[in-house]
Amino acid sequence: MRVVIGEDSVLLREGLVRLLDAGGFEVVASAGDADSFLREVAEHRPDLVLLDVRMPPSFTDEGLRAALVMRRQWPEIAVLVLSQYVEERYATELLAGATSKVGYLLKDRVADVAEFLDALRRVAGGGTALDPEVVSQLLLRRHSDPLDRLTPREREVLALMAEGRSNGGIAAALFVTESAVGKHVNNIFAKLDLPQADSDHRRVLAVLRYLEI
Repeated sequence: MRVVIGEDSVLLREGLVRLLDAGGFEVVASAGDADSFLREVAEHRPDLVLLDVRMPPSFTDEGLRAALVMRRQWPEIAVLVLSQYVEERYATELLAGATSKVGYLLKDRVADVAEFLDALRRVAGGGTALDPEVVSQLLLRRHSDPLDRLTPREREVLALMAEGRSNGGIAAALFVTESAVGKHVNNIFAKLDLPQADSDHRRVLAVLRYLEI
C-alpha cells in the first residue's frame, strides 16, 4: 500500500516513515509543507495519505485545506489527518464531504502502534477512523431529536461506529455478543429514520446524521 506523508516536524515525519515501513506500508514520498505535499500526491497518486492539520507557513489549517483539495481532485485516495488537539471545525469540514476513506486522529494515538496501523488500514480499505476524543467533543456539542430517541447503549454503539469499528469490534469493546450489537445497529437505523439500503451505506449515514455533519 503506497503512502504519502505530510508533516512539518522532521522528527515525527521520519518516525512515521519508519513506523509505516515496518508495518508493511510503502512510503513513496513525504513533505514538510502543504504545497509540496500536494505536488507529491499529484506525482505518485498513492493509495493513502497521512498529514498534519497544521502546516507551514501559518500553521493554522494548511494541512486541512490540502486534504480538502486532494479529496476533490482525487477522491479515490484515502486520507487520514493528524491533529495535536481536538479541533471540531476541522473535523467537521473534513467529514462534510466524505463518507468513506477518511480518518481524523489525535497525534497521541500514534503511540499505540498496533491501533494506529489498524486505523490506517481501515481508512485505506474504504472505512473511517475517528478519534474517540473527536467523537466525544462532537457529540457533546450536538443536540437534536434523533439523539433523544437513542438509549444510552445505542449511543455507545453509534459512537463506536463513528470511530470506524465493525460490529465485531464494537462487541469486543462493549463485552457483548455480535448479535446484540447487530440488534442495536438496526434499532439505530430505525430511530434515525434511515430506510433499507446497503448496510455499510446506512452506517455512514447514521454517523453523519448523528454528528449533524
